[in-house]
Amino acid sequence: MNKQEQLNIIKDDFINCQKVLLAIGDETRQSILLVLMGTDCQTGLRVGEITEQTHLSRPAVSHHLKVLRDAGVILMRKEGTKNFYYINVRTELGLLRTLVLNIDKFMQDFYLSDDV
Repeated sequence: MNKQEQLNIIKDDFINCQKVLLAIGDETRQSILLVLMGTDCQTGLRVGEITEQTHLSRPAVSHHLKVLRDAGVILMRKEGTKNFYYINVRTELGLLRTLVLNIDKFMQDFYLSDDV
């Protein structure tokens, strides 16, 4: 594959990752993700539990959870009137891995090879 073809693939990867990059690029959302990843509870956490651990207001937590959900990074499970939020293990974060791998391959092929 030539340089331009690889750049086109990386360009598409960036486009595919935009929502995820925007969602996880925010420091507050990163702290929420760390709380969700750090819990022993595999069934998810409620907004109140996340609020306690992040010291954010309930409306702020709800807003950031919505952004993360819209990006496909987390999921919500309803149990009656209760909502439980958890990391999406089949997440759009896999797109980031693809992006990084393609960038790494590009760098190896065109900047770190002996031919340059």
